[in-house]
Amino acid sequence: MKLDNAITDVRGIEVGHAQNDEALTGCTVILCRKGAVAGVDVRGGAPGTRETDLLNPVNLVERVHAIVLAGGSAFGLDAAGGVMKYLEERKVGFNTGVAKVPIVPSAILYDLNIGRANVRPDSAMGYLAAASASSAAVPGTLTSADRLPLPASDGSDGSLHYGFSPPEPFFIKGLHVSALTASYL
Repeated sequence: MKLDNAITDVRGIEVGHAQNDEALTGCTVILCRKGAVAGVDVRGGAPGTRETDLLNPVNLVERVHAIVLAGGSAFGLDAAGGVMKYLEERKVGFNTGVAKVPIVPSAILYDLNIGRANVRPDSAMGYLAAASASSAAVPGTLTSADRLPLPASDGSDGSLHYGFSPPEPFFIKGLHVSALTASYL
């Protein structure tokens, strides 16, 4: 298998993206339709998250079906609803006995001050991002939440950046490990 140093190198992982160029905001979706074990490290003075408590290993739910990273501050958490709808239509989710509930943790970045504060990722944008997901290699950086360029690998451009960046995947004892980080630099 050819590796592209992308999160999609991990079998079963698909990444999709939707954005509003005028408002300088968007969302990125990481789909794992068969479920995947996930973890989270939330930092910052005003974190905005949804369903991240489910990632604690003591809880009943052991696998997630998608992760959403969005701009729009707390408003952007709505994008996860669209991803849940997309997965529910495809019968993907945690089987509760009466319904399959897609497990979709999400986190946001504050980007209201760089585009149009009244246009944010919503359920429709989340659905579009999920519908666009594929296992094709993801670029080294996604200017996802806010459509601003991330710095070159040496950080030499000196401007302020927001965005998501997938580090290179690696193997630990035969397991293929990858991550996606959100940052405000």
